[in-house]
Amino acid sequence: MGSDLERLKDSVCASVEASRERIVSLGESVMDEPEVGFKEHRTADRVKSIFEEAGLPFEEGLALTGVRAVLEGGRPGPTVALMGELDALVLPGHPRADGTTGAAHACGHNAQIAGLAGAALGLAASGVAPQLSGRVVFFAVPAEEYVEIDYRLDLVRRGRTTFLAGKPELLQLGAFNDIDMAVMIHSGSSDTLEGSYALSESSNGFLAKSVCFRGRAAHSGLAPERGVNALNAANLALTAINGQRETFRDEDCVRVHPILTKGGDIVNIVPAETRLETYVRARTDPAMEDAAAKVDRAIRGAAMAFGCSVEIETLPGYLPLANDPGLARLFRRSAGRLFGEDEYQALGHGGGSTDAGDLSQIMPVLHPVMTGARGAAHGVDWHIADVEAGYMAPAKTLGMMAVDLLADDAEGARRVLAEARPPLTREDYLRKQKARFQSEVYDPEAA
Repeated sequence: MGSDLERLKDSVCASVEASRERIVSLGESVMDEPEVGFKEHRTADRVKSIFEEAGLPFEEGLALTGVRAVLEGGRPGPTVALMGELDALVLPGHPRADGTTGAAHACGHNAQIAGLAGAALGLAASGVAPQLSGRVVFFAVPAEEYVEIDYRLDLVRRGRTTFLAGKPELLQLGAFNDIDMAVMIHSGSSDTLEGSYALSESSNGFLAKSVCFRGRAAHSGLAPERGVNALNAANLALTAINGQRETFRDEDCVRVHPILTKGGDIVNIVPAETRLETYVRARTDPAMEDAAAKVDRAIRGAAMAFGCSVEIETLPGYLPLANDPGLARLFRRSAGRLFGEDEYQALGHGGGSTDAGDLSQIMPVLHPVMTGARGAAHGVDWHIADVEAGYMAPAKTLGMMAVDLLADDAEGARRVLAEARPPLTREDYLRKQKARFQSEVYDPEAA
């Protein structure tokens, strides 16, 4: 089967190459019209156009903006999802940011969409489907960047969503129930990576916290003593959280990075309300829970010191990512075909987070990196500088991995599934994440 397998992969790559202009144009057009999570309507429309061109039936409006298409193989077998993320960040200083919303693709999701679309075009046009056992799902998913927390909380409160991010919401809706494994490729910067393609064994999970201190307003010049300064409480909380850092173990990779989102209302009134947001990230759930308890303690202590009340709203973020070893082997084989084996870089544990981590707790998942970008991730200088590595190589690699997994009676996919040991069921996952919605009001005057 080896020569037949390579022939099928050659056919897919040739079909991807034939759509080069369409793939690159898509990546650049998405870059020029960035949209923030759960609002990616124009981007979703572009994906739908690709699926229509490829002759693939699709569903739309999943978790508000998600789009899912299916390529049926010639025989029954496992279902493999190829994913790309629709959303952008909020980074007003980026040269290609939206002038109204400040949205900007400073993380490479535009390249993910181009790669996903290219794989769909290549697999559909190549005619390999009859040789595959199973199905390929092409999934454009919304809202991976965990931003605009107040907006997303409002969606939850109005019953528009259950969770604040795309893949958790899609899990809640059952959109992954028929999927056995999932693969996506993230963009990386050649300014920070040594190889052309790379993989981390794992990355952090996180909890999110939205904090509101409430004091008492007073004239800040005539009678400040009559006020209770909520800004002072917030500043003390930031200092107290910072003072906890030496209590975090290095091996737990804890990251706590709060921001002050409201410092008061007007300069000559003692601030009566201030707001903070923070993530509490860590390598494992126990480390994350320990760090979160210390953050809560620091916040309560600051409220007590100044006589404020404080509301601490804890929100489910993402679970830690665990890349599947079996999928990793196939990725290295396919990407090595394009770049050469010596261009691979093995990375350590990553301090960032992704909602692909949530999927990885219930099924085999792969979330590797390919260069093609330049600049700092989430920075104003981020851009796709090399269309071959940024747009075309991910499309070809995703297509080849689908062949590796589903050709030869899906031997590759069946081996991955036989070796995988996901720690959670979908029901376990949903129960765990829903339990993380917690709200506490601490009032030292009432204590």
